[in-house]
Amino acid sequence: MPRIVGIDIPDKKSIWISLTYIHGVGQYTSEQILKEAKVEKTTKAGKLTEDELSRITQVIDRNYIIGGQLRRQTVQNIARLCDISCYRGIRHRKGLPVRGQCTQSNARTRKGPRKTVAGKKGVKEKR
Repeated sequence: MPRIVGIDIPDKKSIWISLTYIHGVGQYTSEQILKEAKVEKTTKAGKLTEDELSRITQVIDRNYIIGGQLRRQTVQNIARLCDISCYRGIRHRKGLPVRGQCTQSNARTRKGPRKTVAGKKGVKEKR
């Protein structure tokens, strides 16, 4: 398995798909990296030469934020929003949807499982 910027990529797949295993590199970015490094995108990752691997690594190091550094930056951005107590920061803090979605009937993924409140009854009991 070739190793690019500290991540093992699958060697039996095309290099443009294998690069997407790196956090922060999608299909479009992968194609841009390969175009700049002058590597054929259909080449299998296991068949790359050391020169091609080093060119890909240089392009990524020079132009892109990926992996742990990208995760750290994302966490810092969310922490900054929480610190300044803007609307998005408050939503992050409360664990609610951040981008304006309705929460009355949906948003179970973000809110978690239902918490039933004791004492509420939908229909009054008959005698």
